[in-house]
Amino acid sequence: MKFFHLNAPGPYFTNSFVVISEAGNAAIIDACAASERYRKILAENGAQLRLILETHGHSDHTGAIEPLREATGAEVCINRADAAQFGIRADRDLADGEKIPLDELTFEVITTPGHTPGSVCIRLGELLFTGDTLFAGDIGRTDLAGGSYPTICASLKKLLSRVQDNPKVLPGHEEFSTFETERQTNPYLR
Repeated sequence: MKFFHLNAPGPYFTNSFVVISEAGNAAIIDACAASERYRKILAENGAQLRLILETHGHSDHTGAIEPLREATGAEVCINRADAAQFGIRADRDLADGEKIPLDELTFEVITTPGHTPGSVCIRLGELLFTGDTLFAGDIGRTDLAGGSYPTICASLKKLLSRVQDNPKVLPGHEEFSTFETERQTNPYLR
């Protein structure tokens, strides 16, 4: 597996990720950087984009979906609640517990509403893409349309029960962490 991290431009500097399987099939988590940047990574690695996996529907995480879909025919995967709220044409609903295979890779969906109604975390082995649900030392805001503080608190409890080991936490913004660090130090997970 090959793994790449990109930042979208300001003001949000959203984290985005490209994962390429051994067979050269790729997935993007939160397609928000300029589509040319993704296409360059794909070309340099002889890879084909197959999946666009969205942790939620806010525009700072989804801005590159349509240019990438048009250029590659990749399948767009987002939870149906956010697809409906944000007007995103989804090819696949990211439902809780769903496992999405890509060659030797398996992406597992954990629904974590609260930042948005359709927020999800995506587990890939030792990586946990948390979008705007969980940050290093913090959680996503809940004051935007569709957000709910009690709901995100319930989602964090669910995440604690589902993640028993120590994957790397790759949030939608700012620095990375580990789940054990968050379990021990993040005030919202205690």
